[in-house]
Parts: sequence; C-alpha cells; structure tokens
Amino acid sequence: MKEIRPWLSAMRLRTLPLSVSGIILGTCFAYYNGRFSWWVLILAILTTISLQILSNLANDYGDSINGADNSERVGPRRAVQSGEITPDEMLDAIKFNIVLVIILALALIWAAFGSTNLLFLLLFMFLGGIAIYAALNYTMGDTPYGYRALGDIFVFVFFGLVSTIGSYLLYMQRIDHVTVLPAIAIGLLSVGVLNLNNMRDIEGDANAGKVTIAVKLGLKRAKFYHYFLIGGAMLTSIIFSILYYVEPYNFLYLLVFIPLTLHLKKIFKAKLPDDFDSQLKVLALSTFLFSILLGVGYILY
Repeated sequence: MKEIRPWLSAMRLRTLPLSVSGIILGTCFAYYNGRFSWWVLILAILTTISLQILSNLANDYGDSINGADNSERVGPRRAVQSGEITPDEMLDAIKFNIVLVIILALALIWAAFGSTNLLFLLLFMFLGGIAIYAALNYTMGDTPYGYRALGDIFVFVFFGLVSTIGSYLLYMQRIDHVTVLPAIAIGLLSVGVLNLNNMRDIEGDANAGKVTIAVKLGLKRAKFYHYFLIGGAMLTSIIFSILYYVEPYNFLYLLVFIPLTLHLKKIFKAKLPDDFDSQLKVLALSTFLFSILLGVGYILY
C-alpha cells in the first residue's frame, strides 16, 4: 500500500471528474439527437482519463526538474520532488501511459468510425497526437508552454472545445452548432480551475521562473480574470438555454450557480495560498455537476 500511495497522489485523482465533463456533455447532446454507443462512451472516458493521468505525471516530473516544485509550493505533495518516486520511475510511467493512450485512442476511433470515414479517422488520429503533445509539454521539454502563460489556451481548447464538440462528433459524425456554447462554458470553467491552481502557486512560480497568466497579471488582476472566467461560463450557458430552449428541464444546471456564486465570494476574500487550494475541489466538482445537469436537462422528457 505504501508503494501505491505516492502513485495515486501523482495521478491526482481529484482532477479526473473535470477531465470527463466535456465528454458527458457531448454524449448527452448526441443522445438527444438520436445517437449513442456504450462502447464510444466508455472508450472516450477511458482515453480522456488516461490522457489526464499522463498530463498529471508529466507535470509532476516537469515541475520537479524545472524547480517549480519546491518548499514554497502549496497543495498536494509532489512525488518526484519529495523523493517518493524517482525521476526514472516517473519517466517509465509516462512512457507506459503514452502507449496506453495510443491504444485506447485507436480503439475509440475504430469504435466510432470503423473503416467507413477516412477523413474523421485521420482527424482524430491528429487530435490524439496533439493531445499527447499537450499533456507532455505543459511542463516538460526545453520550452514548456505552461511556463510561457499558454496553459490557459490549451486547457480551453482541449477541456472545452475538443472534449465537448469532439465527443459529439464521435457519435454524430458531424459538427453541430448546438455544441459550441456549451463547449465554451466548459472550457471557461476548466480554465478557472487552472487559474485557481496558478493563483495558489503564484509566488513559488514567479520565483522559479514559471510564467503563468496569474504571474503576469498579479494576484489582484488574476482574481478579476477568475471572475470573468466563471461569470462568462454562467452567462454563456444562460444564453445557450435561451437560444435552444425546449422545456424547463433545460435550466437544471442553474442549481450549480449556487456553489459557483459561493465560490466567487470565497475567491474575493482569499489572500493565502490555502484559501485558493481549498476551492480547487469545489470548482472542479461544480464543473462536473454542471456538465451532467446541462446535458441531462436536454434528455429528460
């Protein structure tokens, strides 16, 4: 058990619900439009979770090697920095996860398209390759993009647009405008989780030379950026429900606005790193619940 615990910590299991939020939402809209497959759903979730774990392991390794994980860091203890897992062991785990992601992604693509749609086969193989690159190079490599304030863009694209619109495309084999606004909302909330993490680590990241949006803006303006992200997601979802209104169930997700509003109040008062860290789980689970209620709100009838 002692050997398993540091690996579970490095995988950062609390981030996994957030990673599948877009998958759930895209699946619900596809189901509403008459297309669903258990194989596609299961493989999409497994592929996304394996990608998220790959990203978490790579971040643990990369931040430790680059010095961002140090005594100033707040939050879960990092496995490589603490010495519980050696760099070589983490690299082996990263390589294993890359192979696992490739196998799962190919199985997902085949389950969705078979051999009938070469264009989509190639598109998703390309997206899979880019996703692996993004997972690895957030903190690893000679020029990690997470150290150049580009992490927010990648999270918005992959956690929001690709996850939601891409999962819908897996079922429907077409892109539909109905998924755009929900994808933007999920993307903004996901960036909010990253921004929380970056506000928590703002001093340590600045000292280590890790330039994030929070470091560039400073804590005060990073808070206003956070209000924009969460408020923008709330506004986007309301506009979507008005434009695509079918029945009152479509507004089920408004229940999540309660914890989101309380979250924003907490951030307004937050001063210490621990104040931000305690809200990470709140926002991640709120985003997960938001995706479920928004999606289920269109398949209840």
